[in-house]
Amino acid sequence: MRIVVDRELCQGHGVCVGEAPEVFRVAERRGDYAQVELLVDEPPERLRAAVEAAVRYCPNRALRIVEAPATPARSGGSAPASGTESGPAPRAR
Repeated sequence: MRIVVDRELCQGHGVCVGEAPEVFRVAERRGDYAQVELLVDEPPERLRAAVEAAVRYCPNRALRIVEAPATPARSGGSAPASGTESGPAPRAR
């Protein structure tokens, strides 16, 4: 999982820090709203529940989670035997 922050929406309320302090911190900015900074772009899976809560409770909806695409398991590089490829079933007419 990867976290994305929309800096246009973030106003530095710090709810995310309360939910996942290992992942977020709020940085003060002179003359502007404070904003969240990511301590970890891709937090470990053990922090998923805390990160999801931070995203859910963000008052400005400035956070989102992007899932990394699944990588297929390799089976030694050999091609599947004929007739065993998986895919959509033929459509009935």
